[in-house]
Amino acid sequence: MKFSGKIEKCDYSPIRKFHPYQQDAEHRGSHIYHFNIGQPDIKTPKVFFDTIRDFSGEVLGYAPSQGIPQLIDAVQIYYARIGCRLMPQDIAITQGGSEALQLALSVILDDGDEIMIPEPFYPNYNTFITMAGASIVPVPTSPEEGYRYAVREKLEAALTPSTRAIMVTNPGNPTGLILSPEERQVLADFVIDHDLFLIADEVYREFSYESGELFSFASMHRLAEHLIIIDSVSKRFSATGARVGELICRNQQFMARLMKLLQARLSVATLEQLASVSLYEMGPGYFDATREEYRRRRDVLCEELSKIPGVSFSKPSGAFYMMVTLPVDDTEKFLVWLLASFNKKGRETLMYAPAAGFYKTPGMGRQECRLAYVINEEEIRRGIQLLAKAIEEYNRQ
Repeated sequence: MKFSGKIEKCDYSPIRKFHPYQQDAEHRGSHIYHFNIGQPDIKTPKVFFDTIRDFSGEVLGYAPSQGIPQLIDAVQIYYARIGCRLMPQDIAITQGGSEALQLALSVILDDGDEIMIPEPFYPNYNTFITMAGASIVPVPTSPEEGYRYAVREKLEAALTPSTRAIMVTNPGNPTGLILSPEERQVLADFVIDHDLFLIADEVYREFSYESGELFSFASMHRLAEHLIIIDSVSKRFSATGARVGELICRNQQFMARLMKLLQARLSVATLEQLASVSLYEMGPGYFDATREEYRRRRDVLCEELSKIPGVSFSKPSGAFYMMVTLPVDDTEKFLVWLLASFNKKGRETLMYAPAAGFYKTPGMGRQECRLAYVINEEEIRRGIQLLAKAIEEYNRQ
């Protein structure tokens, strides 16, 4: 049988493909400290579950393709609180941020098109863009420069006649980078001057640790026709299983074409949308407490990593990830060894995400990994202490 040439170009997730090794380690009785996946352990707000339990309808019907009006209103009010005026027609509810990305790319990309993305980047972007028939042109960054990319010369160097958009994550996954006001202006100038779309993945907006600023590119009105925002309840409210996101765009030509896809996939789950309304009604105190919790975890992680000889990193300003360079030959080989061979008697080990899959450029990221600080402080300390022992033992082989 013949399969799609597009799917054959796709790779398995560099984050999830190590699950069989994890299962084997767990079957042997190992406790694993999970730095590998962005699954927060902070409790989902109780109002989410209360709303579902209190549902009194006799029929659970389809929702409107654009999303239920109550949730669209709640998203509109949320953005108004951070200084962004949206109209209901600017908002579409999606099945998580992932579907929002897939839909946006399907609307703007043709076979042979290109999209610029600073690397390292969230690996699933690669799959979504490949399935849209397009390809990624990486904007190179380096740990020494703090992974900064919003430099006009860098952007111009990656531009080709086939470029249709630039996609950025702010705050960044996997780097934790937050763009400065000056860098935001550089990006805005660039997309306007070259008539491109700016796809801004803003799902980590609340997690900004230095200024606490809740910034959205939607506040930059001159970007109105160029901007596509990807958003989600998943990380903001520790509700990754809800699969409720938003695609936001003021370009009504884009939104009219998007509606063809929204109608074709029918709707987002009705109950999860209703429950998400209650999440968006949460006060600022919830975000303040969550942000402070992640800030403490970040600081503990940096403290413990700084004790390990040969480890280097750039302290993240946002999200709950950081890129780390390890003194090993290959972080993918090292991870397999951690799960298969390390500390068998102690019954403890750890997982991270090897960074090669976060790069488009071949050979990049082999000594880097992404750590997610989504476990508690005590587990972070223990996990990184194990990492120090493991590096020493691995390099003695």
